[in-house]
Amino acid sequence: MNPLLDSFLAAAAPSLKICGVTTPGDANQLAGLGVHALGVNFWPESKRYCPPDSARQFLPALKDRILRVGVFVNADPDLPCRLLADDLIDVIQLHGDEDLAYCHAFAAKDLPFFKAIGVAKDSDLDLALQCPASGILLDTHAPGLYGGTGRVIDWKSVARFIDRQSPPPIILAGGITPQNAGEALHVTQICALDVASGAESSPGIKDFEKVSALLAAVRSSSGNAN
Repeated sequence: MNPLLDSFLAAAAPSLKICGVTTPGDANQLAGLGVHALGVNFWPESKRYCPPDSARQFLPALKDRILRVGVFVNADPDLPCRLLADDLIDVIQLHGDEDLAYCHAFAAKDLPFFKAIGVAKDSDLDLALQCPASGILLDTHAPGLYGGTGRVIDWKSVARFIDRQSPPPIILAGGITPQNAGEALHVTQICALDVASGAESSPGIKDFEKVSALLAAVRSSSGNAN
């Protein structure tokens, strides 16, 4: 497995993923600050969409500097597989309505992937136990929007689920901001935070004061101020 992926999913020290990156400058600055992962959205209907040809201009230079996550929504499997094979991304993130059969096809090829699950009720969490993903991303249930809503899910339900079920590594998304990141980590004890709207000045453009504050909250939670 990729050492950056191992580190990102490690339970001992939480990580930060900034999603919806659209520009080379933002991507390089995130890597320079020591952010653990970035997400590039390859869903054409997203307001944070980055066309693959544009991503090819900056993702190769980030290899081994930051975990590169490609975000896909109900995509033809050929696209994420091709970008992974071309070494543009390190991990596939399935953020749509992909079913277990779709997910098992990636697992059968031993491809690293995260599966996003929209949580509206506690029973939605049960899917995390069935999916053979490298990590599970829990987000707000928002049919047709697929992330980036800025709406918070029930952190206490997430904490109870993790404590009771010992699921795969859990990444928390949905309404995370510099103001609530520390509390989210304290309540849930998840391995990583995934932030899009809470780290932006506008969709797809990162606000680095917010990014630095989020990174400080993550480092403080792990007891590492460096």
